[in-house]
Amino acid sequence: MKLFSFLLLIPLCFFSCSPTENGPDKKLLQTSQTGQLQSGDLVFQSSQSSQCKAVQLATHSIYSHCGILYVKDGKVLVYEAVQPVKLTAFSDWIQRGKDDKYVVKRLKDVDKLLNPEVLQKMEIAGKQYEGKDYDLFFEWSDERIYCSELIWKIYKQATGIEIGKLEKLKDFDLSSEPVKQKLKERYGDHVPLEETVISPASIFNSEQLFTVYEN
Repeated sequence: MKLFSFLLLIPLCFFSCSPTENGPDKKLLQTSQTGQLQSGDLVFQSSQSSQCKAVQLATHSIYSHCGILYVKDGKVLVYEAVQPVKLTAFSDWIQRGKDDKYVVKRLKDVDKLLNPEVLQKMEIAGKQYEGKDYDLFFEWSDERIYCSELIWKIYKQATGIEIGKLEKLKDFDLSSEPVKQKLKERYGDHVPLEETVISPASIFNSEQLFTVYEN
């Protein structure tokens, strides 16, 4: 049975994400029990990967990684594009970010737009990316996937909604040395400036979302 089927059909304790006494899981459990977190919420953090600084400089945003929340029986998980695309306990996801800081955002009119039928469609849309490799080259294809691309495509396919503005690589600020070095490392002398890209910052700044939680 695939990853999302487990999510819908069995208790999430099977994913070994039980809350700790003082760690982030306890806080998140309490938050989810008060109705503040819902399946389909989007989470953002500043990752600590080698490309984080370049992404921040290119997009003028501190947020360089994102994922989709899934909540069941008080447990909170993140579906994310790392290596590979997978489901991660939210407590583990938080601890990978800088200073354990994160932001949760939600689609406006969520009760109308993300009913059980639509969440099922999101499950189906997400299954096709499960286990795929992380896309280091930010290509607009389904062969490999990066974090904001995963969110954008799941929402587009399941709801028809485009969260965030699609841009071209050339639209970003490519002038700083860390960005130039990363581009050189990835593409050599042939940077695909016309490649379609969706950035974490573009999704984060979307007027279709509002902030649910920020620490």
